[in-house]
Amino acid sequence: MLDVVLQVPVIDMPWEDFALLVITALAGGAFGAAIGALPAFIFTGFVVFLGEGIAILQREIVGGSPEIGQGELAAGVTGVIGFGAITGPHIAFAGGVAASAYAGKKYPEMEPDDWDYHFGKNILYAFGTKPDILAVGAIFGVVGVIINQLSAAVLVVDGTGLTDSIALTVVASAFIARIVFGYPIVGKAAGSGLLDMTPFEREEPRAATDGGEVPLEHEGRLATEPWLPQQYKWAGVTAIGIVGGLLGGYIYIKTGSIFMGYAISAMSLLFLQLGVENIPVTHHITLIGAVGAVVVLPEASPVVALLAAGAFGAVSGLIGEVTQRMFYAHSGTHVDPPAMAIAIAMVGVAVLSIAGVLPNAGYV
Repeated sequence: MLDVVLQVPVIDMPWEDFALLVITALAGGAFGAAIGALPAFIFTGFVVFLGEGIAILQREIVGGSPEIGQGELAAGVTGVIGFGAITGPHIAFAGGVAASAYAGKKYPEMEPDDWDYHFGKNILYAFGTKPDILAVGAIFGVVGVIINQLSAAVLVVDGTGLTDSIALTVVASAFIARIVFGYPIVGKAAGSGLLDMTPFEREEPRAATDGGEVPLEHEGRLATEPWLPQQYKWAGVTAIGIVGGLLGGYIYIKTGSIFMGYAISAMSLLFLQLGVENIPVTHHITLIGAVGAVVVLPEASPVVALLAAGAFGAVSGLIGEVTQRMFYAHSGTHVDPPAMAIAIAMVGVAVLSIAGVLPNAGYV
């Protein structure tokens, strides 16, 4: 009976461990606000790369094949730090995203001269030591812990998670930030519909919805703001999806690491942060590509698994593009298309696994 009292309900975690996690998440979310959401996620890539490298080395020394499941995320550098309270995307990145959403309303004058979108979407911006912005990041770090722990505990069927709880948390946290700071959940499409990016291609400015003057925070904004101006056309998204999926699948086939390709993709965003033009964003592609290899490899040859990885990568890339057109391009804050793609793709994988169509559910 005492053991039950000492556990956090639903989450099934000792209260002391939960308090440790929450306090650290306060700092992790504030850290994401201080250095910026994208830099925080780049750190995720470096830490996961280190953790997966250590895991690969351990498997080579000890021998045997890696287990597929939540165990790979449960401990070690990858899980405790990379996907945990220090640089976990649901904490540090989400804290940075919320900080940008807050600053977009509270401090529009901080917007850099070369930023063409709403300032609330600027996930490259480091807010330094401004206390109220750090507090927003800290609060959303805790929000991230709570949502992630609850979803990981509740969204389970017969021992299989129904999706990637971290990706789901990143998305949920971003929508909560929109609600809290007074942004539209989706926004009004300037073209023929939510999927229409032609207003961006025509460089149409944002107009006042009531026929009056454009509010100060919207001055200079484009009518439609695609997530990645260099990566939104269907053919290009499909092509990079196939390429990234193949690479993520090959890394898994050769190393047994589902997350190494994801880490490399995340690290590559350092170049995007530094302003290198045309850098693609691929972590949702390499991760789901690796999952494609995971679910096919037990029953098929490595070549077939690699082809499946390319197909899974293309699907994930296209999901990311559809979701950015629906939920990113028309409102004023960042809702992460890769996180949406991963969460949706892993729901599909989990459902097909539970139904017996796939031999396993990848890493969930």
